[in-house]
Amino acid sequence: MRIRIKRLDPRAELPAYVHGPEEDAGMDLRAVEDVVLEPGVPQVVPTGLAVEIPPGWEGQVRPRSGLALKHAISMPNAPGTIDPGYRGELKVILINLGREPYRVRAGDRIAQLVIAPYAAVEWEEAELNESRRAAGGFGSSGRS
Repeated sequence: MRIRIKRLDPRAELPAYVHGPEEDAGMDLRAVEDVVLEPGVPQVVPTGLAVEIPPGWEGQVRPRSGLALKHAISMPNAPGTIDPGYRGELKVILINLGREPYRVRAGDRIAQLVIAPYAAVEWEEAELNESRRAAGGFGSSGRS
């Protein structure tokens, strides 16, 4: 699949698979600016990129597991969604769940981008069919 992409900042690096598309679902997104993440304060980190995702597809922006494990850096809105009609700059909302400030440097890998299909739906108001689970939710299975 080919997706159109535009560098809004000459320092921007294109999203890339570390091990290739045969082994990686996500492509790394990189910061184009230095940002200090204070503990507990969400901050937008720009990537310097804009994309044209085709209809029927979305971009899913996800946290990087290494940043989460080693530095307690995550995304409060994970996964973030890039809609096919959006043409603005891709920005990642990061949050530092640790106790000390964390410095993101230009060029650092900050998130992963996965391109995935989605189904467009039309709602049909009706009585719902019965199921074994019924309305059971939030712990209804009795397991932790």
